[in-house]
Amino acid sequence: MAPGNHSRSPEFLLLGLSKQPEIQSCLFGLFLTLYLVTVSGNLLIILAILSDPHLHTPMYFFLSNLSLSDICFTSTTIPKMLVNTQTQSRAISYAGCVAQMYFFTVFGLLDNLLLTVMAYDRFVAICHPLRYMDIMNPQLCIQLLLLAWLISALGALPESLSTLQLSFCTVVEIPHYFCELPAILKLACSDTFVNTLILYAVTGVMGFFPLAGILFSYSQIVASVLRISSTGGKRKVFSTCGSHLSVVSLFYGTCLGVYLSSTWTQASHVGVFASVLYTVVTPMLNPFIYSLRNRDMKGALSKLMGSLLSR
Repeated sequence: MAPGNHSRSPEFLLLGLSKQPEIQSCLFGLFLTLYLVTVSGNLLIILAILSDPHLHTPMYFFLSNLSLSDICFTSTTIPKMLVNTQTQSRAISYAGCVAQMYFFTVFGLLDNLLLTVMAYDRFVAICHPLRYMDIMNPQLCIQLLLLAWLISALGALPESLSTLQLSFCTVVEIPHYFCELPAILKLACSDTFVNTLILYAVTGVMGFFPLAGILFSYSQIVASVLRISSTGGKRKVFSTCGSHLSVVSLFYGTCLGVYLSSTWTQASHVGVFASVLYTVVTPMLNPFIYSLRNRDMKGALSKLMGSLLSR
């Protein structure tokens, strides 16, 4: 390819999920509905936790921050897709594409780390119940939250900064509805070995260690549960952890499937579908999973809805 066809500030075009106008209209309505449900559902979780003093505990403190992270995570991709669909414009600037990749990675990593912290919280609550409030004190909770934010913000930098060193053709057509790094790397005109290495290194580290922490926490929880003689006690523990395990399974099953699959190719619709699952469906389902399986949360939501409707 001629040197004149390369640029560090190309025009990026997001091809979206379909080029057919009638399908685009259906997709616009569908994704707008999913986005509104995601934002409103997670916002209700946050408001319910803030309004109910009984939920001012470490577990719900981290849950409210997970809901906030889910809102931000979804907002990095879906609004741009909706605007592009409505205006029939597929363009996104180079800076906008890099910024979208960065914040998408930040909130993806933050979700991951918050799920790990929540697993540790359940481990302390079940395995060391008498020391729970001493260990999970407000200072530690705030420190863990700040540490999760710091690691997420710094962990997302290598991938985004390395992308700035790539050269692209003048017009880059991305077969996706947002700037996802694996899709971007396949379209670069320059060598992407270092970028791919960074991608797998960050994904491996930020995927393995949090997942190892979750698995360790729940291995200790299971061992502790097996020592409980009463069936009712075992059922109570598993019901407490069931929501978190469901969210963890959904998050890792979709997210890691995209980034670690060696069979994912540029034209793969499976990869795009998996991206939809973890960028849209998972953040939308989290509030339902936690509210439907949690009696305290259902009570707080009922009080909140009653208060809002009475005004």
